[in-house]
Amino acid sequence: MTEIRKVAIVGGSRIPFVRSNTAYSDASNMDMLTAALKGVVQRFDLEGERLGEVAAGAVMKHSRDFNLAREATLDSGLSLQTPAYDVQQACGTGLEAAILVGNKIALGQIESGIAAGTDTASDAPIALNEKYRKMVLRLNRAKTLGQRLKVMASMRPSFMVPAIPANAEPRTGMSMGQHCELMVKEWGVSREEQDQLTFNSHQNLIAAYQRGFFDDLIQPFNGVSRDGIMRDTPLEKLAKLKPAYDRENGTLTAANSTTLTDGAAAVLLASEEWATARNLPIQAYLTHSEVAAVDFYTAGQQSEGLLMAPAYAVPRMLARAGLTLQDFDFYEIHEAFAAQALCTMKAWEDDDFCKNKLGLDGALGSIDRSKLNVNGSSVATGHPFAATGPRIIATLAKLLEEKGSGRGLISICAAGGQGVTAIIER
Repeated sequence: MTEIRKVAIVGGSRIPFVRSNTAYSDASNMDMLTAALKGVVQRFDLEGERLGEVAAGAVMKHSRDFNLAREATLDSGLSLQTPAYDVQQACGTGLEAAILVGNKIALGQIESGIAAGTDTASDAPIALNEKYRKMVLRLNRAKTLGQRLKVMASMRPSFMVPAIPANAEPRTGMSMGQHCELMVKEWGVSREEQDQLTFNSHQNLIAAYQRGFFDDLIQPFNGVSRDGIMRDTPLEKLAKLKPAYDRENGTLTAANSTTLTDGAAAVLLASEEWATARNLPIQAYLTHSEVAAVDFYTAGQQSEGLLMAPAYAVPRMLARAGLTLQDFDFYEIHEAFAAQALCTMKAWEDDDFCKNKLGLDGALGSIDRSKLNVNGSSVATGHPFAATGPRIIATLAKLLEEKGSGRGLISICAAGGQGVTAIIER
């Protein structure tokens, strides 16, 4: 029987996250992912080192990026013999990549690996109009001049209108924000709660910068050295912003929702033996994970909140780990929207949900809010979709290293009604 080994988190590196169409408007996913990987290579003196693998991905990719992880790895400074592959699970991509690498380390298949993610809305892929694309394919199949002319004669001006990426669920046509507005109504989350969580996130991020927490976690890129979305905005000003998704009755605003963000992050995982042999630190251990999905679309009606899958994943993970929701020193709940984090926590506090949906004896209970996203989270840092997981892992591992012991919970919602969660311990 294969011995299950501990999965050590050595540490991470990322570039600052910035609002799309600003400082990184000319940077590609390849540029940013390579920079994040180089940050890990330089921080841990891995130049020329052959790792077990690099798992990385992006949610918004050009066709030229079909082998994104491998191409970035080739430019990272690692040995060219380091294999790499792409991962994509919407906003859970980066955490899922870490789970995949960690599982191979645990099983003894590899000794080390990097999990990473990158995303840019500034360099979003713009596809050909579907009618034009099909016409080009017919033209390519044509054998004679007459056949080609016949295909070209079918061309219409409307064919030249490009297909712009849409931030909407394919099955509903609704944006994630519109789905979250439905969740807010279902769970009774107030505008005041959302703005307070948003304010706390920014204040925590500002405080973390002031005490130098990110000095070894963030590498400057394109002349930027700090996250560009962070703001010291008073609660009173947040309260005056207009709703962004439901103008009449909504509570989600541009501030309490994540904005389109460019950035990349990476984290180094290894066996204890590999890290010790290279005199590298072990900040914490990746010990448990769980991925879940919900039925958010049945017969054209929302049957479950699109972003509520973590509410299911976490209890399953806790049961396998033999832990309660209160057995943690830190909680990293991804703030796709402030409301999403609040809806998830309200579900765990709700007797009916926990009994009827989760099959538990009663509510999981509340968490200590002073332990929530203590260095800021996505509404403050920004959310380059695939990069959020590695950002959170590296942040949480360093927090546990500073504390000297403890346990942290990671919860990330993802498009398609999915959730990716994990536990980190020291």
